[in-house]
Amino acid sequence: MMRSIIPNKLLRGLVALVFWLAVWQGLYWAVGKDILVASPAQVAQRLLAWCTQPRCWAIVGGTIGRILLGFAAAVAAGVLLAALTAWSGVGRMLLAPLVRTVRAVPVASFIILLLVWVRTAWVPTVITLLTVTPIVWENITRGVDAVDRELLEMTQVYGFSAGKRLRWLYLPALLPYFSAACSTGLGFAWKSGIAAEVIAVTRNSIGGQIYNAKIYLETADLFAWTILVIALSLLIDRLMRVLLRCITARRRSSAARMVK
Repeated sequence: MMRSIIPNKLLRGLVALVFWLAVWQGLYWAVGKDILVASPAQVAQRLLAWCTQPRCWAIVGGTIGRILLGFAAAVAAGVLLAALTAWSGVGRMLLAPLVRTVRAVPVASFIILLLVWVRTAWVPTVITLLTVTPIVWENITRGVDAVDRELLEMTQVYGFSAGKRLRWLYLPALLPYFSAACSTGLGFAWKSGIAAEVIAVTRNSIGGQIYNAKIYLETADLFAWTILVIALSLLIDRLMRVLLRCITARRRSSAARMVK
């Protein structure tokens, strides 16, 4: 069954790719101005030219490093805040409005403020932290609220230590919420991080290259960097999903061995 599905999926993907490339080429012919719309061939040429230069990969690595650093800090901060608000009702009452306010404020406003407060190189990392932390906090808090109270009372009756309660009750219940937070948060981290690089004109960054391409009207470069951003986003998202599936599978196998 799987052997028959995979070729069909690949074929559908190729058909969709060819279709949208044809639409793009048609738009290029219709506009007739390279400064407004670059052709697929021009963009592919620029991509190949950039990808053969070590500086391109240094720029890509710098952007990925800044965004992943902010994402990791946001996950840690979101989990700690969720633990604090779950343990303390007063803490939840005080922190919940603040976290929701941070989530509601437009990213552009934070970027402009951070340009005044922190060094330009740190703006994408801090923006990623501010963007993703509320997502992680909210998902983990929902997971804590969804824990079965009867199971919680049972662990108390049987005298489970805090460590055992965390390992065998909370972690299995929170893992789906944590996975959802990471998957959603990573997408927001990538978008907000690139936006911060563009507005802050961060040196040696993808966002900085996009800004320069726009300033100097290098449309082919602008399209090429945008496509590279999309490709990297899809790749990182796929790697994150694989990692989360591995963690979930390992957790289930550990629980199965414990039951036996």
